[in-house]
Amino acid sequence: MLGWVSYLADVSGEMIYPLMPIFLVGVLGASATTLGGIEGAAALLVACATVWAGFTSDRRRRRTPFVRIGYGLPVVGKTMMALAVGWPMVLAGRLVDRLGKGLRTSPRDALIADAAGPDIRGRAFGFHRAMDTAGALVGVLLAAGLLWWLTGSPLESETAPHTVGSGRAIRVVFGVAAGLGLLSFALTWAVRERERPSPRGTPTPAAAPTGLLGMPGSYWRAVGPLLVFALANSSDLFLVLRARDVGLSAWAVVLAYAVFNLTYAAASAPAGALSDRLGRWRIILLGWIVYAGVYVGFAVTGPAGVWPLFALYGVYMAMTEGVGRALISDHAPAAARGAGLGLYTVMSGVVSLLASVMAGVLWDRVGPAAVFVAGAGLAGLAVLIAHIRRPGHAP
Repeated sequence: MLGWVSYLADVSGEMIYPLMPIFLVGVLGASATTLGGIEGAAALLVACATVWAGFTSDRRRRRTPFVRIGYGLPVVGKTMMALAVGWPMVLAGRLVDRLGKGLRTSPRDALIADAAGPDIRGRAFGFHRAMDTAGALVGVLLAAGLLWWLTGSPLESETAPHTVGSGRAIRVVFGVAAGLGLLSFALTWAVRERERPSPRGTPTPAAAPTGLLGMPGSYWRAVGPLLVFALANSSDLFLVLRARDVGLSAWAVVLAYAVFNLTYAAASAPAGALSDRLGRWRIILLGWIVYAGVYVGFAVTGPAGVWPLFALYGVYMAMTEGVGRALISDHAPAAARGAGLGLYTVMSGVVSLLASVMAGVLWDRVGPAAVFVAGAGLAGLAVLIAHIRRPGHAP
């Protein structure tokens, strides 16, 4: 059921995501630094809301109220972006949208982890990511189809590159996305969770929280390399902006992003299942190596190279996103799983803020290629650190 909720939410969300940099930079006249700041602030808000929702859902032993609010707020945020006349209103809408994501993510992931034992947890998270990304694929294709229908052509005018596939047409796409988000919100009311017994009166020394912030040492050994990699992982919108920068039209950018979602959806469940058999870190490290190669490719690519690079980027996401959540769930105590997921998200959100702002400054002051060269180098550093530290596996 949570897979279907995420499917519908991503149909709505991914109609907007690949068009936002074109709308901000091409239509509203914002800079790449502004884009990086907006995405960094959004990532930080997601992180703060996620850790609060994770701790609170553990304490109250209820997760579904956070899930419902979290899928309802993005409807409001998308409506604000559709009506925006300047980048501050886009910022406000984006923050409302991301607040919803922050409130739902840890409780939802904890529900999934609670329902799946360690031997199938990678498969469970992989299945959820596959459903989520299948919705993203449908959303991107729907946005591309709407752009074609609204503009009458898949190609943009070379003399007026920001008129076709932008402006009024993009606002219409945003409005349709907001309407479709209501379907996801409605479906959250069909989600049920099992009552969890109160821990009061039954504490034991073995169950008591240990370590920093109640998390064991193995949790922090796992989190460390993930945070180093997060410094390399600036907003995906810079990939979209790069595709635009090398000459793809708005319609083609959206279609290339659909290729990313296609490979991401197709590879997520197999990658999760492999992590159950081969270990989480083997799959994650291989994914980081793929990421570094993709970023080197984006630094030097022309229009034709964007398509296979987006396809490989989807493979990287499949090998790291769901598997990473399974890894954190493996090392967080069962009674504090929401908090463990939330703590990781808030830390990675702070690092992502730095990464996105740094990427925006590099883009404006040095050039687009510098963003991707720096990202590839930091990803390689994360692989090296993870290999040296050899974080422990869950029991």
